[in-house]
Amino acid sequence: MIAAGVLLVIPIVALMAVPTYTKVEPELFGFPFFFWYQFLWVFLCSALTYGAYRLTLAARKNNGGKR
Repeated sequence: MIAAGVLLVIPIVALMAVPTYTKVEPELFGFPFFFWYQFLWVFLCSALTYGAYRLTLAARKNNGGKR
């Protein structure tokens, strides 16, 4: 369950560290880094959330559904 929590914290930390991505370069298809970096995290966050969900399901299954 700790691994699921870590997967959920990764996007929060990455997006709260604004000074690391408040720049124009490098551009991707004419979009400044600031925009495409945040857009990339839409997909990364979805994947990490799904991973946390699957880990939680597996942990519950192995625990017999008990909390």
